[in-house]
Amino acid sequence: MSGSSVLYDAQGPRARRRNVVYTVVFGLALAALVWWVYRSLSDKGQLDWEKWKPFFSGSEAWTTYILPGLKNTLIAAALSMLIALPLGALFGLARLSDHVWVRVPATVIVEFFRAIPVLILMIFGNALFSEYTSVSSDDRPLYAVVTGLVLYNSSVLAEIVRAGILALPKGQTEAAQAIGLRKTQIMTSILLPQAVTAMLPAIVSQLVVIVKDTALGGAILTFPELLAAVSPMSSYYGANTIASFTIVAVIFVLLNFGLTSFASWLERRLRRRKKSTGAVLAPAAVGGAESTGATV
Repeated sequence: MSGSSVLYDAQGPRARRRNVVYTVVFGLALAALVWWVYRSLSDKGQLDWEKWKPFFSGSEAWTTYILPGLKNTLIAAALSMLIALPLGALFGLARLSDHVWVRVPATVIVEFFRAIPVLILMIFGNALFSEYTSVSSDDRPLYAVVTGLVLYNSSVLAEIVRAGILALPKGQTEAAQAIGLRKTQIMTSILLPQAVTAMLPAIVSQLVVIVKDTALGGAILTFPELLAAVSPMSSYYGANTIASFTIVAVIFVLLNFGLTSFASWLERRLRRRKKSTGAVLAPAAVGGAESTGATV
């Protein structure tokens, strides 16, 4: 059956004609929508060169508004990633512990912070730093944004780590136990190296969320991040709101695209280094197993 698939049969002439008609109709509707948006913006003067000139004919808009906001966005995102990644891995492994006194508290913490919106965590963090610490009012928004992002995203990353490890075949653990490896050795030498490659796309998706969620601090806590620069910039340059939002949106797209591209490159590199699904044990790990008296 050429032209057929396991999932569906090949389309007949009527189905192909119908799909062509649907494609043409959708294309025309999309073109009409784009034209309507273009005409609306043009009629309101949002496409005039004067609105876009500050971003292409000088550096004032960049040095005064965009670059300082971008710097704060990168600082908040980087701090949140550096803290949330190891913390999420720690809680994810704790949820897999055989000890109830470790597993239950870790589960409660992860489920609690994963259920609360990140914006509420930021507001709570701001109030906490205001009432019980000596953090200055200038630094408080950054601390609050990082706190909210870390609490929420570390909980999500903990679930990603736990799910990635549980997705591995049980034979990996059973084979390691058969040669006498301890649970810590199994986790660090066999399970984690294999799970990292599988978890990488989900982890990167969460890191992209961290970058974007820094904008919540600018909207609520007056944190001077990239998106918060739009309002003063638009007011200063004559209500060029569309142009300002467009430039900021492009920067966010480039940031996240760079992050995902790096992650894709890293994933391909890791997969090339692992020609098989099995992890290669270091001599020290094997020697540790032999010292326990286990036989293969």
